[in-house]
Amino acid sequence: MSYAVKEIFLTLQGEGFHAGRVAVFCRFAGCNLWSGREADRAEAVCQFCDTDFVGADAGKFATPAQLAAAIENLWPEHNAAAGTRFVVFTGGEPLLQLDPGLIDALHQSGFEIAVETNGTLAAPAGIDWLCVSPKAGSEWILRAGDELKLVMPQPGFDLESLAQLPFRRFSLQAMDGPDAAQNLRHAVALCLRHPAWQLSVQTHKILGIR
Repeated sequence: MSYAVKEIFLTLQGEGFHAGRVAVFCRFAGCNLWSGREADRAEAVCQFCDTDFVGADAGKFATPAQLAAAIENLWPEHNAAAGTRFVVFTGGEPLLQLDPGLIDALHQSGFEIAVETNGTLAAPAGIDWLCVSPKAGSEWILRAGDELKLVMPQPGFDLESLAQLPFRRFSLQAMDGPDAAQNLRHAVALCLRHPAWQLSVQTHKILGIR
């Protein structure tokens, strides 16, 4: 298959378990919970997304090898030892495009692969770190993985029940926007009441990096 990519860049992972880790971010175009058009936001399943994922600004890649090479080219040469490379696939919804061919190509280049997904689509085998961030009102099917990350506040999530699911880490993250400060206080209070959950802070926004 071909891949439509919004952007690819080298940065620090800003949130969740791997916060602070050097990573190549590959943001796929497209999502199944919102078109990305402001005119459609009010009717979307996910209405709080703060990311531009519309359009293949970074290009369309015809083969897994082509996209894997573009990702590899961004990794610093002086730190290119196998086992240290790290790529994060995000979107939009990355599982609309990520497939076994691309996973295999990146593993052959020594990359550890992380994915940030809304959990509504099946995940191909071979993902090294699967972070599921379900959205209220969606039919999320990925009920196991490495990290379950809830953006709060959202209605309908029972934190005690969700903490029984087979994930390695449970993260709560305050929703950004005009109520960000209030949402952060709410997320902190939830963590204090439900110690299985850890606070995830969007450090990239604090640092002013992508």
